Amino acid sequence: MFTESQVTKPNNCHLQNAFLFGFCFALIAVQANYAPYFFDNGARSTNGNMALLSLSEDTPVGTHVYTLNGTDPEGDPVSYGLAYEAGSRRYFSVDKNLGNVTLIEELDREKEDEIEVIVSISDGLSTVSEKVRILVTDANDESPEFINTPYIVQVPENIHANKFTIDRHSGVLRIKTGVTLDYEKSRTHFVIVVAKDGGGKLRGDNKVFSATTTVTVNVEDVQDTPPMFIGTPYYGYVYEDTLAGSEVLTVVALDGDRGKPNSIHYCIVNGSEGSFEIGNRTGAISVIKSPNQLKKEVYELKVQASEVSQEGDISVYAFAMVTIRVVDLNNHPPTFYGENGPQNRFELTMYEHPPEGEILRGLKITVNDSDQGANAKFNLRLVGPGGIFRVVPQTVLNEAQVTIIVENSAAIDYEKFKVLTFKLLAIEVNTPEKFSSTADVVIRLLDTNDNVPKFSSDYYIARIPENSPGGSNVVAVTATDPDSGLWGEVKYSIYGTGADLFLIHPSTGIIYTQPWAVLDAEVNSKYNFYVKAEDTDGKYSLAEVFITVLDVNDHSPEFNENIQEKTMIIGSPVKIEAIDQDAEEPNNIVDYSIMQADPANVFDIDQSTGEIKLKSYIRSLDIIHNITKNKDCIWSVVVQAKDRGSPSFSTTAVLKIDITEETLHKGPMAAFLMQTKDNPMKALGVLAGVMGIMVLITIMISTAMFWRNKRSNKIMPVRRIIKKRQTPQSRTVRMEWLKFKRPSNAAEKFVVEDDAKSLHNENSNNNIQVAPVPPTAPLPPPPPALAPRGDAPGWRVPTVSGSLTPKFINKQLKKRGHGSAHNALVSELKMKFEERNAAISEPHI
Repeated sequence: MFTESQVTKPNNCHLQNAFLFGFCFALIAVQANYAPYFFDNGARSTNGNMALLSLSEDTPVGTHVYTLNGTDPEGDPVSYGLAYEAGSRRYFSVDKNLGNVTLIEELDREKEDEIEVIVSISDGLSTVSEKVRILVTDANDESPEFINTPYIVQVPENIHANKFTIDRHSGVLRIKTGVTLDYEKSRTHFVIVVAKDGGGKLRGDNKVFSATTTVTVNVEDVQDTPPMFIGTPYYGYVYEDTLAGSEVLTVVALDGDRGKPNSIHYCIVNGSEGSFEIGNRTGAISVIKSPNQLKKEVYELKVQASEVSQEGDISVYAFAMVTIRVVDLNNHPPTFYGENGPQNRFELTMYEHPPEGEILRGLKITVNDSDQGANAKFNLRLVGPGGIFRVVPQTVLNEAQVTIIVENSAAIDYEKFKVLTFKLLAIEVNTPEKFSSTADVVIRLLDTNDNVPKFSSDYYIARIPENSPGGSNVVAVTATDPDSGLWGEVKYSIYGTGADLFLIHPSTGIIYTQPWAVLDAEVNSKYNFYVKAEDTDGKYSLAEVFITVLDVNDHSPEFNENIQEKTMIIGSPVKIEAIDQDAEEPNNIVDYSIMQADPANVFDIDQSTGEIKLKSYIRSLDIIHNITKNKDCIWSVVVQAKDRGSPSFSTTAVLKIDITEETLHKGPMAAFLMQTKDNPMKALGVLAGVMGIMVLITIMISTAMFWRNKRSNKIMPVRRIIKKRQTPQSRTVRMEWLKFKRPSNAAEKFVVEDDAKSLHNENSNNNIQVAPVPPTAPLPPPPPALAPRGDAPGWRVPTVSGSLTPKFINKQLKKRGHGSAHNALVSELKMKFEERNAAISEPHI
């Protein structure tokens, strides 16, 4: 009978064996594993490694855009992955098993036209990653945008127009002929202009986008409108106690052309029956009879108001009816009425800065005194901030429509007063009771963009150390715009040639350095640019910014070489120099000192100039030999160059000084040897160069003569030379200038003595003229016919060549053979022979 442990024990052994076998198999498989790879199916393929994939920016989010496809050489299953650079947006996701790539973020080509993605494929053991770029193509997803808005134009009102038209290509707005524009009816026209693009594909459909803007057309006034009465209908009252000649009421008419008004002339056309008259200029209507003489209770006067031009001509006119009642009691105070009856508070909302002379049409105010005659006469005035508005009429008889007119547009400022409050006072004039009444007039102002952002200063000066890291704050500029809402928001920007290394926060106005900017006072220590404060409507102001980069001691003094060699002549100093690249003092001032010298107390150094000289008691090499056993007189001196910055930087250099006494030799060679004493390789190089040039010239001459003599054992003349039979005398003459010596070597077999006078060429024609020798000498052939050249008077070798080869020399040369030295000697002899023949011959030109 078996227990449970006994039964499972064999099974555990089998499992252990199987695990060991699987581990060994996996180890062998790992050792033979090959990395997976993507299929590269080309740019237009929808599966592979996503290389050269292009997507339209209107591709919907969630679209399956690609399939990663690859394989493993062992046939193992593979998985896929996508990764992005740090800080990059993740636009795609991938199914790691199927390789399906899905768009998860909306594309926008105007913001990012290329997307870098790291695609990877793995078989579990090896992972292969590739960086690919996906191109984002454009789609018609942007609407047209108007520039230089708002559009405001001025048009005279006498232009005939029935509608506006616009050129669909150039955008020019025109007015068609038609109905006359009327300044009095409409001072402003608003034209809505629509701009459409040419259309294009967006998400598979052909889309056309458009934008609209409003063109404001302001109509300019011209003289084409008759005068207009204000405060109609007119009512006047005559009381029993009214005196003759008293003013009943005043009519007011204004030129209908408010832009350029004419003066007004008043007259009563009919209805007065001799009882009333009107002031021609004032419009004041007066009663000319006593009340008891008035036969009617109500008089209807027809008043004409005519415009008088500057030339005095009456052009246009208008009529108004004036009703005058005859009353006798004063028992009613003036009373203000609104549209719904008596009212003591009137409110109006309007924009700030209305044009001067504009009527506040939103206020519907009527004032009335129910008495008759003088009892109904009262004055109107506004009590409050003065000079802003005026009330018309100022004197009322019985009843009038109250008109408030703008008098000072600049004072109606939202930034100063958001609410203007006035008291409208009506007080009787000629009554003992002086009845009066008041009404509150409350005007609430609306803001307009009438202010420009203004900087706290016209210029800003800032300083920043050159070692400040990128993104460091430099200076904060401040501009304020008193307008409200969006009009009061200020955005900052900078521009100018010196603004490349700086940025400005658009809201706070803090100017700071670019994250990548490296300031260097040694390169540029001054920057100057402009900062701009702009509101939402484009109104702006400018200020100038001056930035100084402060120098920091960030450079160490530098020697040209860490180990230098100098030759010091006793009595003369040597100089060592280190340069500090810092821009300002004391950071770039270098002090020199000797750190180490063996033996010591031999040299002095000038702290400022770096000049090193021997101690004053050392005046000869004998003294130096007494100081040290080093017979070559070469010292190694450690020199330190230290700047004066804080913290201070220093650099050391080893200076090998070869001490010598002043040489007595003069001239260029001595100077050259002294200069190259510290650098013997320079002298060897110059000597090797000279020797090389000489060897090269010798080889060239020898080679040329070798090939020429190879054709013939004897040097033949280039031209045919006809010689006469020579006589012994000619031999004697020839021997006078040609002397042979027993040579010690091949180069001394021929010696030619040149006559300096025979080389004088007075004609400068390559022909030498000298006194002729005896006529028995052989005549050379005529020289070539060359015209003399004035620009080349120097002597040149003639082109005629010949040879002179004595027999005893030929025998010796034949024994020695045709060597390079023989060829050179023959060539030299030939040239001398040609010169002599030319000198003793007569010129044949």
